[in-house]
Amino acid sequence: MIPVTKDIHIDESEIELQFVRASGPGGQKLNKVATAVQLRFDVTRSQSLPEVVRDRLIRLAGKRVSRDGILLIDARRFRTQERNRQDAVKRLVHWIQRAAKTPKPRRKTKPSPAAKRRRVDEKRRRGQTKRLRTRVGAEP
Repeated sequence: MIPVTKDIHIDESEIELQFVRASGPGGQKLNKVATAVQLRFDVTRSQSLPEVVRDRLIRLAGKRVSRDGILLIDARRFRTQERNRQDAVKRLVHWIQRAAKTPKPRRKTKPSPAAKRRRVDEKRRRGQTKRLRTRVGAEP
């Protein structure tokens, strides 16, 4: 079990890890070692996530979630499989933690009468400045 929050734990059987060859410089061992990690997590079928967290995660992750509801995380930052695996799991936990936080509801606000007055006064001053830029003797 991977702890995410105090209420959410992910079963390791829900995560699929696949090791692939990383791109970029690598020297002599480039075509031998598959160090990059592709982590797949089926968000829609996960038993570990509450429904609201699941929906929020799909919305937050955006293009990282396929049409089938599978979250794909590519980890290729490090040179070893183990560090890339840890990085991928850490990033998955981070995404789920972000989705688990309930967003603060937005309260509608409107500008105060003084703010409206300042805005209109500034517009009037700006217009006056521009009017003064016209040529002398030109018709307004």
